[in-house]
Amino acid sequence: MTMRSRALICAFTTALLASPASATDGTPTPRGEGWLVKSYRDVQPSAMRPNGRNEMAALKAIAAKRTAADIARIRWWATGGPAYRWNEIILDEMQESFVTLPTSARHLALFHTAIDDAMAAAAHSNGTANRSDELDMALRAAPRSASSPSQHAAAATAAAAVLGYLFPARAEKFSAMAEEAMQMRLTGGMEYPSDVAAGRMIGERIAALAIERGKADRSDAKWTGSVPQGPGRWQGTNPIAPMAGTWQPWVLSSPSEFRPAEPPAVDSAEVASALKELKSFARTPKSNHRAVFWEVNGGARAHTLWNEIARMKLLEHGTNAATASRVLAAVNIALIDAGIACWEAKYTFWYVRPTQLDPELKSVFPPPNHPSYPAAHGCFSTAAATVLATVFPSDRDRLLALGKEAAEARIWAGIHYRFDIDAGQEIGRRVGERTLERAFAARTH
Repeated sequence: MTMRSRALICAFTTALLASPASATDGTPTPRGEGWLVKSYRDVQPSAMRPNGRNEMAALKAIAAKRTAADIARIRWWATGGPAYRWNEIILDEMQESFVTLPTSARHLALFHTAIDDAMAAAAHSNGTANRSDELDMALRAAPRSASSPSQHAAAATAAAAVLGYLFPARAEKFSAMAEEAMQMRLTGGMEYPSDVAAGRMIGERIAALAIERGKADRSDAKWTGSVPQGPGRWQGTNPIAPMAGTWQPWVLSSPSEFRPAEPPAVDSAEVASALKELKSFARTPKSNHRAVFWEVNGGARAHTLWNEIARMKLLEHGTNAATASRVLAAVNIALIDAGIACWEAKYTFWYVRPTQLDPELKSVFPPPNHPSYPAAHGCFSTAAATVLATVFPSDRDRLLALGKEAAEARIWAGIHYRFDIDAGQEIGRRVGERTLERAFAARTH
C-alpha cells in the first residue's frame, strides 16, 4: 500500500469514526449511579504512570502495519459505541442457543448492567471524559501523567466474562472477541496500551460482581410444586418457568410489588363479556398475520425485537456511547422485571385460558404453556415501549403503538381475555416508569 493510499484510508476512516453529536431531542441523562457497584471508586485500578515515550513507540509500530482490513474491523467495533456492538453479539448467541423469555431477559439485564457499570466506572476514573473514536487520536495526543481507562476495554472485558458465564461452552470465543475489540483500539491509534490495561481491570471487577449476582438471583431454582386443580384453573402439564416469579428483580422492591387484582370468577358477567369479544372478533388475513407476527416475536424473540429497535433508534439519533449503554441496560431491566412481575401473578392465580374455559372458541394457534392472567406480551412489550418512548420522544407515538399492538394481537389470536391484556399492560407501564426513574436523572415526555 502506498503512502498516499494509506493517508486516504486514514482520512476516510477518521471521518467515519468521528464521535456522533449528543442527541438533541430530549434524550435523558443517565444517573451517576451503578447497577452492580455501590460506588465507581470501588472498582478503580491503581493509578498507572505510563511511559509515554515507550507507549507512543509501541502505537507507531502497530499503526505502521495497519491494513485496510484492520480499518474495517476498527470501524465495526467503534460503530454505535461498545454497548451497541456487544448487544448484537449476545442477541445472536441467544438466538443460536434458543434462549427464550423470561430467561433471555434475565441474561440481557445481567449482561448490560455489567457493560453499563464498566463504561461508567472507566469514565469516572480520575474525572476523565469519554475518549473519542477518532483514528490516530492517541498518536496525536500530548504526553500524559496517568492512564485514562478505556471504556471499550472495560466493556469488552465485562461483556466477554459475563457471556462466558452464561454460555460456558463458548467462553473462549467471547474472550477472543474481547481481545480483538481491545486490540483494534491500539491498532487504530485511539488509545494507549495503559488505557486498555486500566479498562481491562475495571471490566474484570465489574464482571465478577455481575457473575456473583447471577449466581444468587434465584434463576436456577427448581419447581417442586404441582398444577392446582379446580374451577377456573389453568389446565396442563410442565408449565413454562413457574419459578420466574421468584427471581430477584432489579428495580421492584419485590416480585409481587405490582401484582394486579385477582381476576374475575369464571362464572361472572365480566368473563362472559370477555369471551363474547373473542368469539365475535371478525378475523381477517391482516389480523391473523399480525397475530402470528407477535407470536413469533413473543416468547422466542420479543427481547430481540425490542433490542433491535433500541439499537436502531440509538444509531438514528446519534446517541453518545454512555447514554446508549444506559438505554440498553434500562430496556432489558424493564423486560426482566416486567417478566418477573408477570410470572409472579400468573403462578399466583393459575387462571384458565379462554380456549380451555370455552372449547367452542378456536384460537389462531395454540396458546403458550402457562396460565392466562396477566398477558405476558402486554407485560414485556409495554415495558420496553414505555422506556423507549420516553428516551426517544420524537418516536413516542409509534413506539407506544407498537407495544399496544403486541398486547392487542393476543385478542386477535383468541388466546387472552381483555382483562389479561389490561393487567399485563398496567404491569409493563409501571415497571417501565420505575426503570426510567432509576436509570435517568431527568425524563422527557
